[in-house]
Amino acid sequence: MNWDWDKLKKQQKVRGGGGGQPPQVDEIVEKLKNLKFPGGPLIIIIAILVIFFGTSTFHTVKIDEVGVIQRFGKYIRTTQPGFHLKLPAGIERVTKVTVKRVLKEEFGFVSVKSRTERTRYLEAGNLENISLMLTGDLNVALVPWIVQYRVKDPFNYLFKVEDVRGLLVDMSEATMRLVVGDRSINEIISKRNEVAVEAKELLQIELDRSETGIYIVTIEMKKTNVPESVQPSFNEVNQAIQEKEQMIYKAREDYNKIIPAARGEAERTIKAAEGYGLDRVNRAKGDASRFLSLYKEYAKAKDVTRRRIYLEMLRELLPKLDQKYIIDSDQKNVLPLLNLGKQIQKQQDGKK
Repeated sequence: MNWDWDKLKKQQKVRGGGGGQPPQVDEIVEKLKNLKFPGGPLIIIIAILVIFFGTSTFHTVKIDEVGVIQRFGKYIRTTQPGFHLKLPAGIERVTKVTVKRVLKEEFGFVSVKSRTERTRYLEAGNLENISLMLTGDLNVALVPWIVQYRVKDPFNYLFKVEDVRGLLVDMSEATMRLVVGDRSINEIISKRNEVAVEAKELLQIELDRSETGIYIVTIEMKKTNVPESVQPSFNEVNQAIQEKEQMIYKAREDYNKIIPAARGEAERTIKAAEGYGLDRVNRAKGDASRFLSLYKEYAKAKDVTRRRIYLEMLRELLPKLDQKYIIDSDQKNVLPLLNLGKQIQKQQDGKK
């Protein structure tokens, strides 16, 4: 049925007093109500259904997503980025999952860019309780961290776990507390990279075991510290530890100086004693050999050997004597000669 535009324009001129104005919405609705189609409302319903089912037979997947197709609730296939066709709505349903975008969860702090409902809730509570952990040496530390992850298996991500994000949060906290509980406070503060690597490996093992379909890209450790209430005590403990290490270092330095010197002196004394003993042994062997040689010569010619030994002894002894008196063998009285040296000394002293 065609519109009677001339009649409509005349009615508009009568109502508004002007011309050329388009029909109003309420007027169009009124006209539609008055229209009569062959077949009545059934045709309109069929047209709406055709449009609805026609538009639901295709879908577009973005470049960082995949489409998971379900037919009557059962998983059928996974579509890659691009334009795809499927059965109409009610038969097949597509769920788009982001697989290339890196997502993150923050623990112990809230950044400005990631203030979601959960982080706002935690902030309203006490964020410090999440990062407050007990270390292996029974110290308390504040350990904030970030877990960055992405979806690697859309099927497991959608169908194997009811609340994947909640499970990831709980497992992340449990894993971090396990790793921190095996290390001292100094290791947690100074070796954050090692803690992050170990936590990432353990968390990935647990997520794979639970079939979450999540891949942990990295775990980033933020600045680790102790609570403000125990900060002064912690600083005093660190200062005492530093003084202790300084004293140990100084003692080791003195040890490294004294012990090698003492060992060198002992080694030198041992070598000197060994040299002295070797010298004495060699001298004794030489004396024994010389004595045996003299004895052999003495046995051959006793008088000559005796005289030679006597002369050699005198030659060695006479240079060591201060005053020498040569007395004739026929001289009977040698007493005046005993004070000869004293008299000469008195005369020399009197001249002075």
